[in-house]
Amino acid sequence: MNTASILIIATAHALLGGTGAQTGLWLEELTTPYYVFADQGASITIATLPGGQIPIDPHSVAEAGKNPPTVERYLKDADLQARLKDSRRLADLDYKNYQAIFIPGGHGAMWDLASSEALGKFLSDAWKGGAVIGSVCHGPAAFSFAVKEDGRALVNGLHVTGFSNSEEQKMKLTQVVPFSLETRMREDGGIYAQGPDFEAFAVRDGKLVTGQNPASSQKVAELMLEALK
Repeated sequence: MNTASILIIATAHALLGGTGAQTGLWLEELTTPYYVFADQGASITIATLPGGQIPIDPHSVAEAGKNPPTVERYLKDADLQARLKDSRRLADLDYKNYQAIFIPGGHGAMWDLASSEALGKFLSDAWKGGAVIGSVCHGPAAFSFAVKEDGRALVNGLHVTGFSNSEEQKMKLTQVVPFSLETRMREDGGIYAQGPDFEAFAVRDGKLVTGQNPASSQKVAELMLEALK
């Protein structure tokens, strides 16, 4: 595993629909898997669709001392901070160079990652090439245009999870997001499962690993490493 090359694809979308509020990447959903992978010696590339600075949801980072452990680690990690300010452009990368692809969430993913046919093709090609694909929370919105070898949706017939309708309702964002992620995964033929709202819950079905919410980030990363073995 220690030589695995892993690509993280994050949202670059910063606005929460028409609310005027800021969104973007939910920081813990990137930092937790990043450090799980890095501590195992993986080579990690961080990308967005346009490249450049990754917007961080302001609700996902507090003053030092009041964050999840991996966010606290990030706040002391100048290298990772620099990488989030200068992400690679996805179009410049070749899926063949990565054994695994991980997509963190944050509500931003519901806009840019969900509507990108180029990302869909990239993920489809990577899947057909044997890559492990993992995602958490709103990250599976990125699967919108991804298909398997037979042309069916990537999640079709596979056990999956993602940010649930009940969690979206508790966030009072059901009317703000462009679609319901749980509903879309079900409509695409995914065998959707969920744990308690906002508690860690992740599912692995072969090479596809999904997590329900930010608390699930660690489990997703661990299941991805398991799938890579």
